[in-house]
Amino acid sequence: MGQRLRILDVGMGQGTQALRLARAGHTITGLESDPEMLKGAREALASEPAGIRERVRLIEGDGRETGVHFLPGSFDVVLCHGVLMHAEEPDAVLAGLARMLAPGGLLSLLVRNADALAMRPGLAGDWSGALAAFESESDIDRPGPPVRADRLETLTATLAGIAAPLRAWYGVRVFTDNVPNEVGLPAAEELERLLAAEDRAGRTEPYRRVAALLHLCGVRG
Repeated sequence: MGQRLRILDVGMGQGTQALRLARAGHTITGLESDPEMLKGAREALASEPAGIRERVRLIEGDGRETGVHFLPGSFDVVLCHGVLMHAEEPDAVLAGLARMLAPGGLLSLLVRNADALAMRPGLAGDWSGALAAFESESDIDRPGPPVRADRLETLTATLAGIAAPLRAWYGVRVFTDNVPNEVGLPAAEELERLLAAEDRAGRTEPYRRVAALLHLCGVRG
């Protein structure tokens, strides 16, 4: 086994990612503000072997409260996936997360891509929606309340300003963002090809710039 890392998963949901990392041998702290999500994570954790359960700590709270729960430099990795889009003050959240990193630690973000908001309605033939998306700073094309979207250029500057400069970034959901949630997975061979195509596009210019989501990796200096 490689290095065992101290990982903070902010907005962990039902703990799917946290449990996978714990099974790989890492020590995980999950932070979740939704009581129902936290309940689901605790139920999932309870079914794991004792050796995995002892590596996981679950806390009710959100990304604005890291300074309340943890000392600066407490983690080797901080994950913030699908959370920043709901934050009213994202810069303050990011600064707090960066403070939790030990020197050389990784800050991993998954955000809505504000530079590609017109892609989904445009590919669906919704021209009014596509035109509106060009002028929007939030994703208004999905059910539920709008969520914030972020621009790569802005986040690059923010990460530099909080001493966790961008090291690498990738596109996520280049080809599959229009697939409805109710559509099941394809057969194994087709799924393998799909994932390979998404992975290739997410790393390749210019495709990655029109992905629905961006995965950014900043490293603490």
